[in-house]
Parts: sequence; C-alpha cells; structure tokens
Amino acid sequence: MTKYKLEYIWLDGYTPTPNLRGKTQIKEFATFPTLEQLPLWGFDGSSTMQAEGHNSDCILKPVAVYPDAARTNGALVMCEVMLPSGAPHPSNKRATILDDPGAWFGFEQEYFFYKDGRPLGFPSSGYPAPQGPYYTGVGYKNVGDIARKMVDEHLDLCLAAGINHEGINAEVAKGQWEFQVFGKGSKTAADQMWTARYLLLRLTEKYGVDIEFHCKPLGDTDWNGSGMHTNFSTAYMRDVGGKEYFEALMKAFDTARDEHIAVYGPDNHMRLTGKHETAAITEFTYGIANRGASIRVPHSFVNNGYKGYLEDRRPNSQGDPYAITSQILKTIASVPTSGKVSAAA
Repeated sequence: MTKYKLEYIWLDGYTPTPNLRGKTQIKEFATFPTLEQLPLWGFDGSSTMQAEGHNSDCILKPVAVYPDAARTNGALVMCEVMLPSGAPHPSNKRATILDDPGAWFGFEQEYFFYKDGRPLGFPSSGYPAPQGPYYTGVGYKNVGDIARKMVDEHLDLCLAAGINHEGINAEVAKGQWEFQVFGKGSKTAADQMWTARYLLLRLTEKYGVDIEFHCKPLGDTDWNGSGMHTNFSTAYMRDVGGKEYFEALMKAFDTARDEHIAVYGPDNHMRLTGKHETAAITEFTYGIANRGASIRVPHSFVNNGYKGYLEDRRPNSQGDPYAITSQILKTIASVPTSGKVSAAA
C-alpha cells in the first residue's frame, strides 16, 4: 500500500468570482486511486462564504482526479461542494450545468503575471514601451527572465496531470500570457480548466509572483485586457451544420445576449469596448475571421459547408467555465435541428 497525498480542490462562495481552495489528506491505496475510491470530505464553510459559523459543515464530493507531478504520490482531486443533506450547495455551479458528451470546448485563458502590484516587467513607475513586440515575443526585453520558465513548468504539470493543455504564448501586453485547454463534454472541459488554473496559482507561489485574472487590470488605457475566448461545437455543428442552421444559431445568440454577458465574467464592460480586438458589450456581432466580433467564424467553418466550431470572444479571463459552457449549450439547445448526426460523432 502507498500513502497518497490527495489535494482536494473546490470553488468557494465569493462573488462575483469564486476563488480556488485546497487542502490535503493522506490515504493509502494499492495503486493510483480511482474516482470511485475517493471519499467524501468536509470543510468549514464559514471561512469560505459558504456557511454560517453555527452550522458550518460543507461536504466535498470528488468529481475528477488527476496525477499531481509536483508531489511524490500526489493526486489533484477536483470537487463539488455539497450540503450535509447531499444536495448541491447554492454556490455549486457544476452540479446544475447542462452537459453534452458530444459538445467540445476549447478555452483560451489569458492572464497577467503580477509582482509588486504591477504586471511582471513593468517599470516601477509609468509604462514600458507600447504593446506590439510582446505578442509571441522572444528575448529578455520582451518576456523577461522568469515568465517563460513558469509557463513551461505549468505546461509540464498540466500534461503530467492528463489535462488536455494545447499550447501557450506570450500575449499582447507585457507580462500577459495565454494557455489553451480543450475538452469533450462541458463538465470535463471546465474541470480541466479550473484544475489548470489551480496549478498555475500554486506554481507561482514559489516564484513570488501572483496571477491577475481580472479582465482589465490596467483600466482604461491602451493596453489589452484579458479574455477567455471559448471555442465550441456540438456533434450536430460538426456533422450537419449548414448555413440555414448557422444563421438560426446566430439569431439565438443575439436574442440571448444578456444571458451570456451575465455569466461571461465580471467587469466585462471594461473590456468589451469595441477596441483591442473586442466587440462592444451592448451589441452582438459575428464575422468571418473577425476578431472584433462577438463570435469569430473561422474560414474553415464556412469552407466546410458551415460545419465545425465557432469562437465566442466575449467570455473574459475571470469567467466561470461551468457557467459559460452551460449557457452556450442552453442557447444551442433552443435552435431546432434535423436530427441527422452521424454515429461516429
């Protein structure tokens, strides 16, 4: 038998954006534990905005488990928060989201490295040279001396965990980076994104660097904000699609604009201004290869008979993947289909 270090991870009850929390327990297993082998666990919800002090017990229910390469015999255990009755806690968005195993989601998570209250690489006062050379930049003057070390280490931790991490790049502003995660099924994709965020936050502790997920940390300046562009498709979109269905889908997204904005991350009015490769928050637009639209339509989608994936560019870097994927699937479900999906989907 081996003693495993199980890091139970959950989302707290803070609003408008939950924080990641984690604590460790030690359990013996003959081999790396399966999800079914992992026990429920409790925590003090009065310290996480999830309970009152006089009745503070909350329950952690494991929903996904990944190897933790940063620890010998370590495991990362993503959890839902439950009430002692067994019902989902009101803060538990995962338990109530729509899920479709045939729906595929790709998240493009942008963020800033922060140190001493400003983006990594910014001077102690004022600003560095204007943005331009930093996007996919190379060299000390563009990316500094530790940023690439951190993103590469984060990449390795995600891959070792089995998270479907698909790539990294330096972003438009200095100190800003992006990583991408792809998953099949809204719950699976969102679980992996939250776990990847956890790994990034924990990793940078040892470097004395914070992660700033706010969508516009530099305020009303000529510096890009941070998004979490969400690429999505269903089996029907990939296998059947068609221009008529696409146009009906875009009409549904237009009609549901307010519902999408409500779950696409706080303070999005600061980011969705119509500048810096964004659409205005007050309107819904779509366009082929248009990064200034609400939804970017890839050339491949049109060239393939309006089949494939679409990119919603409105979700921001603080958005909750559970809520985002659920709202996208809700809107898609409102559009009638012919029901012709291949068995291979």
